[in-house]
Amino acid sequence: MTANQHTPTSQEGQPFPTFAQFYQAINGRAPFPWQERLAEEVVQTETWRPVGVQTGLGKTACLDIAVWWLASQADRPPAKRTAPTRIWWVVNRRLLVDSTAEQAERLASLLEGATCQLDDRSQQVVAAVGHRLRRLSAAPSAKPLQVISLRGGLASRTPKDPSSPAIILCTLPMYGSRLLFRGYGSKLRAIDAAMAGTDSLVLLDEAHLAPHLQKLLPALAECTPSARSPLGETRSQAQLVPLTATGNQADGAPFLLDAADEANPVVRQRLDAAKPLELREGAGDGVSSLAKAALDLLRKVPTPSSCLVFANTPKTARALSNRLRKRLGGKADVLLLTGLMREREAERIRQWILDPDRGMPASRDATTPRARHFIVVATQTLEVGADVDAEFLVTENCGVRALTQRLGRLNRLGRHSRSRAIYVHVPRKPAKGGKQSKETSRTPWPIYGHEPADVWKNLQKAKGDSETVDLAPRQIASVLGPPPPSEALSNAPEVLPGLLWEWIKTTTPPEGEAPVEPYFSGIEGPSYRVSLLWRIHIPKEGERLWPRATDREAVDAPLTEVREILKEEEIQRLTADSTTIETVPATQLRPGDRVVLPTQRGLLDEFGWNPDAQEPVVDTSLAGNGLPLDSQTLEHLCGVYLKRQIDTALGIANDEDEDIDQAAQQEAAGEVLEAILQAATPAGWAEEEWADFVKTLTPMVVQAHGEVPRLRVEKPRSEPRNIEFDETSLGPKAVELEAHGTEVGRRARDVASRIGLPPHLCEVVKIAGRAHDIGKADQRFQRWLDPEGERHDPVAKSSTPRHRWEATRVAAGWPRGGRHEALSAWLVEAWLEQMPVWGDQLRQLSAEEQQTARELLLHLVISHHGKGRPLVRPVADDTLAEVCGMVEGVAVRVPANLARVDWNQPARFKRLNDRFGPWGLALLEAILIRADHAVSAGTNIDWDPL
Repeated sequence: MTANQHTPTSQEGQPFPTFAQFYQAINGRAPFPWQERLAEEVVQTETWRPVGVQTGLGKTACLDIAVWWLASQADRPPAKRTAPTRIWWVVNRRLLVDSTAEQAERLASLLEGATCQLDDRSQQVVAAVGHRLRRLSAAPSAKPLQVISLRGGLASRTPKDPSSPAIILCTLPMYGSRLLFRGYGSKLRAIDAAMAGTDSLVLLDEAHLAPHLQKLLPALAECTPSARSPLGETRSQAQLVPLTATGNQADGAPFLLDAADEANPVVRQRLDAAKPLELREGAGDGVSSLAKAALDLLRKVPTPSSCLVFANTPKTARALSNRLRKRLGGKADVLLLTGLMREREAERIRQWILDPDRGMPASRDATTPRARHFIVVATQTLEVGADVDAEFLVTENCGVRALTQRLGRLNRLGRHSRSRAIYVHVPRKPAKGGKQSKETSRTPWPIYGHEPADVWKNLQKAKGDSETVDLAPRQIASVLGPPPPSEALSNAPEVLPGLLWEWIKTTTPPEGEAPVEPYFSGIEGPSYRVSLLWRIHIPKEGERLWPRATDREAVDAPLTEVREILKEEEIQRLTADSTTIETVPATQLRPGDRVVLPTQRGLLDEFGWNPDAQEPVVDTSLAGNGLPLDSQTLEHLCGVYLKRQIDTALGIANDEDEDIDQAAQQEAAGEVLEAILQAATPAGWAEEEWADFVKTLTPMVVQAHGEVPRLRVEKPRSEPRNIEFDETSLGPKAVELEAHGTEVGRRARDVASRIGLPPHLCEVVKIAGRAHDIGKADQRFQRWLDPEGERHDPVAKSSTPRHRWEATRVAAGWPRGGRHEALSAWLVEAWLEQMPVWGDQLRQLSAEEQQTARELLLHLVISHHGKGRPLVRPVADDTLAEVCGMVEGVAVRVPANLARVDWNQPARFKRLNDRFGPWGLALLEAILIRADHAVSAGTNIDWDPL
C-alpha cells in the first residue's frame, strides 16, 4: 500500500482479509500467482491495467478482485473512495453457457450468508467482506452484493440503489445503448445511463471484440470538457479494463504472467495442454467438410467422446447439426447452440452441456464413461464465458482471436492426452460465373474479413511436413502471429457534442435521430437485431401487453433476416413504454425493436430461431401469471370454444334483458377453468409442463383497463408496474403525502451522502425528495387517489384496486396523461421566489453555484418520473383552479392547469448538463427516483419498473 493508505479492519477490529484469504475462502483453493499479484497492484495503484492472461487461467477472478477492492475501501470517507460501486462484466455476444454469471451469483450468495459449507475460518473471512459491503449501501437491509444479468434486448433491470454494490453482466449492445441514453428495454433511460456511465468498473471480456467501446468512453468525455461531475474525478466516469488473451500492444502495457506463474504446476499444465491441429481445405458452404471432420475424429476413438464443432454463422451451424444428427442417428447426442434462443430452450441445452455425466463441463471427471458420443455444434456464443472442456474440436476458418478462444475449450485443463482438433479452411467462392483467381481469393469472409487467409497461411507454414501443428496455449501466439489491429475490422463514426445532446433528450427523442449502435460496434461490425417474443394473445393497437415482456422469453434475431421473413406483414411491436402495442409493416422495423408474434406463426423450434419452423410456439409468459380470457385465444391454444362462458364471466350480457350478477360471473369463470383443465395438452407444450401450469389457475377473473382480462393463478408473479399509467401511486393502503415526501427526502439524502456527493448537493436532493409529490395535492388528483374521501390529509398512495384505476381517474377529472410532477415543480418554483437561498450549505456557495442549486432542485422534481428531459408535454386541461401545497413549511399556490408549458425547462436542462455532465446529472436524478421507488416498495408495493 502507498504511504497515505492504511490497513482496513473488519467489524471485529481484526485486519481486513487479504485477497488470497478471500479467494481461498470463496473458492476453496489458493489463487494463481497472477491473480494475487493483480489484486496487490490494484490496491497499491488504485488503477487497473489491461489484463492479457491466456484463456483457461481464471480471468473471471477479476470480479473477485473488484469486489474485494471495493470492500477494502468501505471505511474511507465516501468522497475519498476510488473503487467503483458497480462492476460491469461486458461481453460482445449473448452467452448461453455463462460460467461468469454463475460465479457472480455464487459469490453474492456466500456474501449474503450462505456459508454453511465453508469451514469456520472461511466463514469469518467471507462475513468480514460482506459486512463491509453492506456498510456502503444506504438501504438498511441491503444485500452485500446484487447480481443482475442483462442479456436480451428486453432486459430492463438496473440496480435499485446507486449506493449498493452490484455486479452487472451484460452484452456489448446492452451496455453501449445504456451508456448513450438509449438502453434496450429501459423504461427510465437516464437511470440506466447513470448506472453505466458513473461509479462503474467495466471489465470488458475479450476486449478485442469491442474495440470501438474502448475509444468511445474518452470521446464522450471530450464532448463535455467543462463538466464537473458531482462525484469528483475518480468515479465520475466509467473505468474500462480490457480483458483478453489476444490483445494488441495498442491496449497499453498489459498485465501478464510472470516467472511465479510459470512455476505453478496447475498454470504450467494448462499452458502446455496438447492441442494438435490438423489442417483441411473445405469446399462449398463448408457444411459437408465440417461434418466429415467431426465424423472422422469420432470414428478413430474406441469409446464415446465429446466433440465441439464451431461454425461461423447460425445458418451453417443449424445445417451442420442437422447433418450430423442424420448421419449418427442414435449413436450420438447432437446439440445446437447459437445466440438465437429463448431462455426456455437455452436452459435445456445449458443443463445438458454442464451435466457432470453426459455433458462437457471443465469440472467433469475425465474417467467417467459416456453412453454415446456428445457433440455440440456452436457459433461464437461458446467462444467466451463457457468453462467447458471438449476432448475433440472442429472449427471453421476464422480469425486469430476466435481460433485462440475456440481452442481454449479443447483440453482446457490439460487432462485429455488424446485430444485432437481439425481446422477446416473454406475458400471464398469466386463471383458468380467467374473463376478462382488471386483477386477472388482475397474476397473477405463474413465476420472475419481477410484474416482467415493469413491464419491459413501461418498454420500451413508452422505445420511444415508434420501431420498436425500443436497449438498449446503457451505457443499459439507465436504460431498464429499477432492479430490484426481491432480497429481494422470496421470503422466507427465520430461522436460529436450535437449528437450527444440529442441522445440525452430522453423524454422527446427527435425524429430520425442517429442510431447509437455504430458508435460502440462500428459501421461494418454491428449486427442489428430485434427482440422477438411469442404470445397466444396479442393486444390491439393502443392496448397494453399482458404479461409484461421479459428478456427470458425473447430471442434477439438479425433485423435483416426478420425483415426478409416477414416481408410486408403487419406486425405488432412495443412502443417506447415497453408495454403498449403498435402495428407497423415489418419493413419499418428498427434496431432494438420489440416484436410480438402470435404463437401460431412458428419461426422457433427446440434450438431457437428457425425461419423454416411451422409448429406453434409455447408462450412462456403464462406460467406464474395467468391465462387470457379471450375466446379466440383459447380456441387456438386448447381447441375449446368458450365465448358464451367468457362473456358471462366478464359480465357481458348477450341479451339486453339479461341480468348477470356476481354469482353468475363466478359460476361461468369456474366453467371456463373446468374446460381448460379437461382440454388436451396444446401443441409444443410438454404434458408435465402444461399440467403444472393449469393446476395453478383459479376461477378468479382479473380485469384491468387497456389489458386482456385473465384467470389469475394462485400465487401470481410480481409484475413491474408502468409509470405511464399508475405513477407508482397504487398500494395496499393509502399513504399520507407529507409522510411519503419526508421519507423519500431522507432516503435520497442518505444515498447521496453514501456515494460521496458534496453536502450542498445532499441538501438539494433531500428537499427535492420532500417536495417531489406535492403536486398530488391537486384536488382532482386527491379525488383520484381517494375517491371515497376517506382521508383527512392529502395522500401520495392509493389503495384503489388496480382494475378501477382508470375509472376513478375519469370520475375525478384528472386529465389523461397529466403529470403531477409538473405541478410539483411549479409549487417549488413559487417557494424559491420566496426563499431564493435556503440552509447553511447554500449560503456558503457563490451566487453562480446557488443559482445552479435552485435549477437543479426544480429539475429533480420535474424529472422524478423520467420526464422533463427536456420538457414535460402539456395535456388538454380547462381547469381554472389552483393547487396549494407546503414546501419546507411555507404555503404556496399556483394555477393547476396542465395545458401550460414551462418553456424555461429545456434551457435549464441544457445548463445542468453542461455543469454536471450528462451522466452526472442523470446520477442525481437516479438518486431521487430510486429513493422514491425504495420508499414505495417499503409500503409493500411490488415495484421494480427498471
